[in-house]
Amino acid sequence: MHRSELERQIAAIASLHEPVRRGLYLYIARRRSDVGRDEAARALRISRALAAFHLDKLVQQGLLETSFRRLTGRRGPGAGRPAKLYRRSAHQLDLTLPQRRYELAGRLFARALTQAASSPARRALRRAATDLGRCLGSDAPRGAGKRREHRVARALALLAACGYEPARTNGDIRLRNCPFEALANECRPLVCGMNLALLQGVLQGVQARRLRAELDPQPGFCCVTLRTAAKRYSASVSGR
Repeated sequence: MHRSELERQIAAIASLHEPVRRGLYLYIARRRSDVGRDEAARALRISRALAAFHLDKLVQQGLLETSFRRLTGRRGPGAGRPAKLYRRSAHQLDLTLPQRRYELAGRLFARALTQAASSPARRALRRAATDLGRCLGSDAPRGAGKRREHRVARALALLAACGYEPARTNGDIRLRNCPFEALANECRPLVCGMNLALLQGVLQGVQARRLRAELDPQPGFCCVTLRTAAKRYSASVSGR
């Protein structure tokens, strides 16, 4: 029997109810590189066979993707078979019951603003994004102190809750997921400008003055990177 897209999405999400399977998915989703069966088994302290079973079930549900690569670097006869590796699938699950199509409305708004080519309208969008980000930042749960480190941690916790998946990389904070990716693929300059304004507002709201949001598109990441004040100072000194 042919299953509808709604039924497939329900089945995929329901498969994560199993604790081991859910743990494997969350572990792989947090990793920046592909994960083999041995690593996954060690991370959850389960047998390799059990890890392989659940990983392949996640692939069947469209939640993970696979690739094959030799992990030893050896080639030729005796090098052994390539290992099966897993990574989070790029397939998006967007399930609401009853079904809602907010993304479709967002695409229509984005297309209308893009086609209007009106500078005042785009400036209004960026102002609204900054104001919303500032409100989100000021309303974010506060930590135990007012030190700069606490404000940075507060900003990162808020971004994680919003789905950005922040990760520290070479002194910067890269955002491993773009919550607006579907819109950005259609109207990138408009949506990336809105995203930058939103994140600038968030940093203002939490008063994280050590961080600065900048456009820096990189494959596999959000278009915005958070730079640290220490790194900017170091770059300015080295450039003298």
